[in-house]
Amino acid sequence: MESSPDLDPNKDDLPLCANTNHMLVRHYVLDLAVYIQRKVIAGSIVLFLEPGLGSSKQCESGCASNTQDQSQVSTKHDINSPITPEHKRLIPPEEPPYLIGGMDVGSEDESEEFTLVLDCCDLVVSRVEELDVTTVLDLKKLDVNEQDVYAGLVQRLVSMPSSCWRTQHELYLQCSRSSNIVNTQPLQFHMDRWSLQIRKKGVRTPHDFPCAVRIWYETKPTGGSVRWTKDQDGRCCVYTMGSPINNRALFPCQEPPVAMSTWQACVRAPCDFTVLMSGENQAFPEPAETGFQQWDYYVTMPMPASTFTIAVGQWLEAEVKVTNYVDDKLSLPLDSGDEEYICSHMDYPCRFMVGPARVQTVIPHRVFAPSCHLQKAQDMVLPLLPLCLTAAHSVLGVHPFPRLDVLIVPSGFSSLGMASPHIVFLSQSVLTGERNLCGARLCHEIAHSWFGLAIGARDWTEEWISEGFATYLEDVFWSHVQKLGCREAEEQRQLKALLRWRRLSDELQNSEEELQVLRPNKENTGEVSESGASVVKHALNPEKPFMQVHYLKGYFLLKFLADQIGEEKFLQFFKVFVGKFHGQLILSQDFLQMLLDAFPAMSRLNMDTYPSIHFWRKHNTS
Repeated sequence: MESSPDLDPNKDDLPLCANTNHMLVRHYVLDLAVYIQRKVIAGSIVLFLEPGLGSSKQCESGCASNTQDQSQVSTKHDINSPITPEHKRLIPPEEPPYLIGGMDVGSEDESEEFTLVLDCCDLVVSRVEELDVTTVLDLKKLDVNEQDVYAGLVQRLVSMPSSCWRTQHELYLQCSRSSNIVNTQPLQFHMDRWSLQIRKKGVRTPHDFPCAVRIWYETKPTGGSVRWTKDQDGRCCVYTMGSPINNRALFPCQEPPVAMSTWQACVRAPCDFTVLMSGENQAFPEPAETGFQQWDYYVTMPMPASTFTIAVGQWLEAEVKVTNYVDDKLSLPLDSGDEEYICSHMDYPCRFMVGPARVQTVIPHRVFAPSCHLQKAQDMVLPLLPLCLTAAHSVLGVHPFPRLDVLIVPSGFSSLGMASPHIVFLSQSVLTGERNLCGARLCHEIAHSWFGLAIGARDWTEEWISEGFATYLEDVFWSHVQKLGCREAEEQRQLKALLRWRRLSDELQNSEEELQVLRPNKENTGEVSESGASVVKHALNPEKPFMQVHYLKGYFLLKFLADQIGEEKFLQFFKVFVGKFHGQLILSQDFLQMLLDAFPAMSRLNMDTYPSIHFWRKHNTS
């Protein structure tokens, strides 16, 4: 997607460059090491690729034009200082002389060659290579012969039934450890400010492109996706930022939300460090090379790459909880006649279809903190977690994820909390004062398990689908935790509504009008270019991270709807909505259309197709 001549990517829109219509990453295998002294994460990532929906059309000349260097900043790699991963496995050879600075070798036909475009920023890539997956003996389990292994490998791996997820991940892992194809040149690659572009000489279509690609790289200490800092005890640590550029400065990936994938990761860190990650399993450290331990995580639920989260530090667990971890994937599914839980998403081991998960009101959980906050975390957070989890289950039903870690992050954390699959970051600010602040914030982040994670926005500009719902539900959950009567609960919510209204009014008076629109793409919401590239409006505007519009306008729309419908019926509708759309990406229209179908009388209110504070202002005079 070519940039507008007046676009300043340093202040305004974030380009999503990946050509997801031509090629999709279906699975990532990360093999990384964390080097505390150097402040880098280094190693390799293997991408398993499948031609996308738009791959039937042969790529025209310039199919990577959407990734033009909009900032005029080059990140050419100096071959005189190659990256040499310090761990023992899969160390790449030195770069050959014909790959100069990581740039494409000139070719008369290169304009017609297919280019794989990945979102990438603040990374140093040293080598990209095609894997020889024909050496994986266990591929015979897929009935793939050596002649057509490239044509159908990833499709067959992806299409394995969810009951075979362990075998599927083992095959991914074996393939990721394959050597590169001998007697061939490394794949050609080029980096600009926002993307990594990869070609194979002579390949003109996505169908002929390698199905498994390994990228050797390391992060930069100043990369925008990770924060290297010190915890409250003065010890070094690193965690992902959740910044507007998401994970593109952590690993090369496809950032458009539609590029949903699974992943598995092996991360090595010094022995006295703990690696927490957004994985379905509770990982335990195993010995690695001298001075390092290895942590292995995985996910079986396809999710956008932006949801990948990691935190490495000398965290301590607030309490050793002895909990019976239910392995949902080995449990019997529900009766096929139970239509309430027939899933509409792609096949994966879904908790909504597992009997024990339906009645599991409290999922296994742990709390981590630096030593100076350990007692406060144990006294404040740990007792509240099961209460908040129970409240959420009573309102929305099945917990979408099988476990939850909560980490008290360093003091430089820029918000009160951040939710990712299986892990929540909390600011130390919630540990001070009464439990109301901590409890309400926990409820907000837990609500994101359903709205924001299990159900995501197909267009990132529609943040209200995540933040508006979480803001509304935090009051509902917290009322349940407090066991308030109807009158007390209503008084508390009205007080919060008044405070939020004042905050929103102040923000509307002191910010640019363009930043106040919840659907800045308007009728183009969810649309992408022919290649799949798009932009996130205003994502890089320096004012955007400090604004609450998408939280508060979304909250007031939902409050207005609840007042019209009745809260009990409205929350029951939420539960039905979650049952239908979990595991999927939605737009505002999906929610509002289902609401109008469920409550036809609401159509007489002549609602627009996007949330607006005017609803609340018009119908609430108190």
